[in-house]
Amino acid sequence: MGGSQRRPDRDAGTGAEPGPAGFAPRGPEQKICGLNAARAAFAARPEALRKVYLSESRIGVLRELLAFCVAKRLGYRVVEDEELERISGSSHHEGVCLLMQPQPELDLDGLLAALPHRGPVRLLWLDGVGNPHNLGAVLRSAAHFGAQAVLLPPQSTLGLSAAAARVAEGGAEHVPLVRLPGQGANAEFAALERFAEAGFVSVATLPAGAPDLYAQPLPQRAVIVLGAEGEGMQKRLVEHCERAVSIPGSGRVESLNIANAVAVLLAEHWRQHPPRGERA
Repeated sequence: MGGSQRRPDRDAGTGAEPGPAGFAPRGPEQKICGLNAARAAFAARPEALRKVYLSESRIGVLRELLAFCVAKRLGYRVVEDEELERISGSSHHEGVCLLMQPQPELDLDGLLAALPHRGPVRLLWLDGVGNPHNLGAVLRSAAHFGAQAVLLPPQSTLGLSAAAARVAEGGAEHVPLVRLPGQGANAEFAALERFAEAGFVSVATLPAGAPDLYAQPLPQRAVIVLGAEGEGMQKRLVEHCERAVSIPGSGRVESLNIANAVAVLLAEHWRQHPPRGERA
């Protein structure tokens, strides 16, 4: 299988062949599954690639990636779907699983230093959200609407899992996850104060009882705070946000799921505050 591209597995067993000069030494690895997610990860940070597992049916569409593996002396293996499912930990691998060096984590100080000082900025704060598929869908919408980061409270169990990266369809390569600092009940409020000092307005999103999203201007530099489905946002966190909005609807269901709510909120913020050079 694979014709002349097929090559011995250089990463079998407990060790791996050293990478070429300029590549980071072997360490913790992140699984990226799904065709679009894999393509986006390779395009964004090819130097982080460590190994590739793929089905025979994906050889043609991933020819450029495999040529890179050959040129950089990185291992790849063509495997059956059953083995790919075992390696990826999911039946939704879409025929490819990359092992990559994880992206460097960005902390709050690094984020604030990297954000533009002018123009619209969209940040998403996920309070109590724990489903990796929801995170992936949030990252996909965040990337589409140009959000600069997704903020995770210190106690959040979320991270960029293989499932989240796959559902994000490449969005995880463009929107960093930032874990907020501190411990204890007041840590989140201290982070809100940091954002306020940097010129951001925090906006709590509620299922009902808050001003209509479409009936008022949104702040240009916004930290949009969303709670988990069912439980919603912590009451204390809502009280510490400077503003609140609700997404109007028929009332036939309690609320949108978080991924849909994120898309609606970011679309409206984009409409009100498009990137420079674009008209709403």
